[in-house]
Amino acid sequence: MNSAEPAFSLDRYDRKILEVLQRDGRISNQELADRIGLSPSPCLRRVRALEESGLISGYRAEVSAKQLGLKLMALLYISMDAHTPERFAQFEKKLADLPQIVEALLVTGQEADYQLKVTVRDMDDYHDLLLNHITRIEGVTGVQSSFVLRKVFDNPLPLE
Repeated sequence: MNSAEPAFSLDRYDRKILEVLQRDGRISNQELADRIGLSPSPCLRRVRALEESGLISGYRAEVSAKQLGLKLMALLYISMDAHTPERFAQFEKKLADLPQIVEALLVTGQEADYQLKVTVRDMDDYHDLLLNHITRIEGVTGVQSSFVLRKVFDNPLPLE
């Protein structure tokens, strides 16, 4: 099997289910079934199969950062001194202890090794996170920051 092919074969109903659930994970089974044109029982069986296959990996609430007082979002580009599995593992373990980091990506094609998305209350919190935590992690040799002005959109995964 080609590694680019999904391990689970999706038909049009599965794709519709995934499309709807990505936008509204709290939809009732009855409403989901009505939207995709199936009766509730087969719709529920399909959802369960998608969950068991791992295609649906979980559900969660989207929480408003602004309502929590987290008004500053930044993207950090981190350069490391060594490109070894041990160095990366040690760095990633330290990142996992910092709740302000909401996403961490190991990247290529940049001078940076990692891209981090951080959310904090204000510039003082950002300053503390950067100088007292991130730059103190062994192996970090450089940090570049970009501040997010606004989120333009956040699309669900493409299903084609």
